[in-house]
Amino acid sequence: MSASVSRRAFLKTAGAATALTLLPAGSARTYAANEKIGLGIIGVGGVATGNRRHLAGLPGTAIVALCDVDRKRLPGAQKDHPGAKSFVDYRKMLEEVKEIDGVMVSTPDHQHFPASMLAMKLGKAVSTEKPMAHSVWEARQLALAAAKYKAATQHDHEGHASEGLRKAVEWLQAGVIGHVREAHVWSDRPIWPQGIKQRPPAKPVPEGLEWDLWLGPAPYRDYHDHLHAFAWRGWWDFGTGALGDMGCHMWDVAVWGLKLGHPDTIEAEQEGSSEETGPNWSVVTYQFPARGELPPVTVKWWDGRKPGPDGKKVLNQPPRPAELDQSRKMPTNGSYFVGEKGTIFVDGTSSPRLIPEAKMKDFKQPEPFLPRVGDHKRDWVNAIRTGKPAGSDFAEYGAHLAEVVLLGNVAIRAGKKLEWDGENLKAKNCPEADRFLRREYRKGWDFS
Repeated sequence: MSASVSRRAFLKTAGAATALTLLPAGSARTYAANEKIGLGIIGVGGVATGNRRHLAGLPGTAIVALCDVDRKRLPGAQKDHPGAKSFVDYRKMLEEVKEIDGVMVSTPDHQHFPASMLAMKLGKAVSTEKPMAHSVWEARQLALAAAKYKAATQHDHEGHASEGLRKAVEWLQAGVIGHVREAHVWSDRPIWPQGIKQRPPAKPVPEGLEWDLWLGPAPYRDYHDHLHAFAWRGWWDFGTGALGDMGCHMWDVAVWGLKLGHPDTIEAEQEGSSEETGPNWSVVTYQFPARGELPPVTVKWWDGRKPGPDGKKVLNQPPRPAELDQSRKMPTNGSYFVGEKGTIFVDGTSSPRLIPEAKMKDFKQPEPFLPRVGDHKRDWVNAIRTGKPAGSDFAEYGAHLAEVVLLGNVAIRAGKKLEWDGENLKAKNCPEADRFLRREYRKGWDFS
């Protein structure tokens, strides 16, 4: 899907979006060459530790505020960023710290939308961990808001800036293997508990954890096992399962390289999904229509583990390509693309290869035509400073990638093949899927 097509599709639905009122549309400030960009950090532990340290190490940045609902995590972050003000509620942080120019959101998935939306409404730039939203509707609204406010945004799936991923995209778009009608994308996730039908018994909230703030927009529940600080990923109220965790990384080559727009249909096979958690494994089949001269293409997502012939769990992966050399293992995360003139194989988001390996010997790579930005987070900081959109900004690319990925979860939960109307965010044949496209928020947490 081209940037112009994605923008047109997003903006066509702008009339249905709730009005944003805190900042005039089109607000965007400029920065002097030596002026530091003040950054607020929402979520300071786990993956957020690397995010905030990375940002702090970039030229021209200053971490001015820190927020985490787990009070035990704040002292360590304060040592890394002396002088930064600390909070447990990001609503207060964004309201009180005027020096914040941009916000890095590294919370559990269910907090991505309210934190990102509120920041943009208050005139801040935003970089949000993958997936940038908890639902398809949320992704669309964040795209609309980013366009309205001309916010410097970045969907934080860092492989997007890598040399290997951009090579894979260039090979596909240059026609190295001709037209592609079949592709497979996979991951070894989940590596946390899923396939759970009932919540574990309630337990006391861990000391220092502000439980009501951790829940945020999600329905209230008592604290229990498999939540803070990692395994929330498997619970639908808070996470987005294997697809949400790894899909925005692994689908990036396919969506960008094949110029994928909205799928026509999405259908899931799975085992273990319930009202509470995602499945133990899934295979989700997306059918995409022709895009200009590009033919229709089927893309399949594979995740989890299934019982093997001996009863032991084995990775649920696509068929091993016949052209893949026996000496090369199927990676735990990756993708491959079957074209009319060959197959491109991508290990994770690293360097692509033609298979069989013998084809690489005399292969002349196409001349690079995508910009090389080197560093995903620096790309976002540059967008704040210059106004030039980052590579996976919400309005032009990042939100559409999230929509495609999260549609797989809608198909898993709806339990039937969906006929998808992307422009209007509707499963034409399945009105019961609406509740998986958009959630209701607890009082005080709806910033749409």
